[in-house]
Amino acid sequence: MSTRLPSTGNRDAVLDELADGPELDVLVVGGGVTGAGIALDAVSRGLRTAIIEAQDWAGGTSQWSSKLVHGGLRYLQQLDFKLVSEALRERELLLDSLAPHLVKPVPFLYPITHRGWERPYVAAGIGLYDTLAHVGAKNATMPIQRHLGMKGVKEAFPDIREGSMVGAIKYWDGKVDDARLVLTLVRTAARLGATAITRAKGVSFPQDASGRVSGAVVRDLETGRDRTIRAKTVITATGVWTEKTQDLAGADGGLKVLASKGIHIIVPRERISGESGLILQTEKSVLFVIPWERYWIIGTTDTPYHQELSTPVATSADIDYVIEHANVVLDKPLTRDDVIGTYAGLRPLLQPGTKGDEQSTKISREHTVTEVLPGLIAIAGGKLTTYRVMAEDAVDLALGARAKELPSVTAKTPLLGADGYLPLTRQAAALGAKYGWTEQQVIRMLDRYGSAISEITELVDERPELAAPLQGAPAYLRAEIVHGCTHEGALHLEDLFDVRTRLTWEAPNHGLDAVEEIADLAAEALDWDQPRRDAEVRAYRARCEAQDAAAAIADEPTAAAVRSEVPGVVEAVARTVG
Repeated sequence: MSTRLPSTGNRDAVLDELADGPELDVLVVGGGVTGAGIALDAVSRGLRTAIIEAQDWAGGTSQWSSKLVHGGLRYLQQLDFKLVSEALRERELLLDSLAPHLVKPVPFLYPITHRGWERPYVAAGIGLYDTLAHVGAKNATMPIQRHLGMKGVKEAFPDIREGSMVGAIKYWDGKVDDARLVLTLVRTAARLGATAITRAKGVSFPQDASGRVSGAVVRDLETGRDRTIRAKTVITATGVWTEKTQDLAGADGGLKVLASKGIHIIVPRERISGESGLILQTEKSVLFVIPWERYWIIGTTDTPYHQELSTPVATSADIDYVIEHANVVLDKPLTRDDVIGTYAGLRPLLQPGTKGDEQSTKISREHTVTEVLPGLIAIAGGKLTTYRVMAEDAVDLALGARAKELPSVTAKTPLLGADGYLPLTRQAAALGAKYGWTEQQVIRMLDRYGSAISEITELVDERPELAAPLQGAPAYLRAEIVHGCTHEGALHLEDLFDVRTRLTWEAPNHGLDAVEEIADLAAEALDWDQPRRDAEVRAYRARCEAQDAAAAIADEPTAAAVRSEVPGVVEAVARTVG
């Protein structure tokens, strides 16, 4: 089986094969972390599986998270020990065996602001958190908590503001590139035989004579062509679009989901002196200050959202809110000039009950999976950390009594790149010497691709000029852009900026310093002519301009309207080329 995802050259053939070939066991609609996890779970049980996504992989919610793999300290306050234990168990699996190349430990400081009662209270909670993480773990990855006075706080975070706390408790959680996790899940499923297609939207769900959903009519958004794909079971994992998807099936009932917007700001790493992250309580949300390789991610907000679902933006008011609350503990206050990027995403908040009276299986307080119609299953809620459990629950429901005969094996299925990752980290210097890279450059690539770095080196062996960094974005190699097209299914320029790299928010000015160079590499890899190449650049520039304009507006509806005026990349390119 190939790990190469379909690209411009073979999408039509792949979609034709799905439409004309044997009936699928499972068709997954939605390519976020939950849908990707379901596709992997299903195909690893031996089921004939396909997954479609209307945008790019992780294009909805999953690429805009706080990028943490964690148990959720706030759930301990609600005494939900089962939920925290489940999430911590999943965190350990990812860190230890499933994706050690993608998920890394990160220390956090939990501030103590009052002397006396607060420290033992917080210590008890985090101590329970650590205990739950270690229960049943053969080799627990995370250290246990440490108590810090102000001297220790200053050592861990020199830029802490005097008087903002009297001490802290240092604890550990996990961080992850969320979009890279989704992409790796999809490629792992593809390696096992699943078919995976982006820019393909389920537009209706036909039923057989008995009223059972028999598959989906899938529209190729690149060409506008519809195909009917037959499947014994369709599982929808469409997040904030859950109710819209159910409506397409003509379901009277189903899950109820509300959208909540969260935004993050990006600040250069050198702007704040600190090695640990911070977790802060605000009146509206939990605010994380998260250290990453070259920058800090600071967020999030938690506000109801009623605008266009596909184009949430960080407004001026959102950005100011995050800066204001971060500055409570920062010795050198941030300003808008320090912010090099922002991003906004929508959380699907699962509402109690269902829209109708159909029988549903309540799996946890965080997610629900239900059979909306015979043959059509919907899942919503949950969190990135527990994607694997959600996927297992959804496929179990699809299989019914057969689930006992075909149990999930994803807890023992390392993701693409995990196998051989650790030995390669010991060989990073030698590998770098061979290709003219520093050891740090190799480590960074290993943390993105794991042992699949061999795909990068194969490209460089064929074309040595691809070993060079991008001139406008030296954190990435030219080979990584080509790899995004040839192996990871990128169809558009924005796919390379959003998911295959994160230049759209981790570099100043949305990474536009590299846009011409990246467009040239993509044009060659994807066989674009000059008009198509130029249209892709114009579409990405227009999107960036709209996001910047929205970020200068405080009012949510007005900001959202400014952003939504810019057409999506498929429509924009079609207008200018076709």
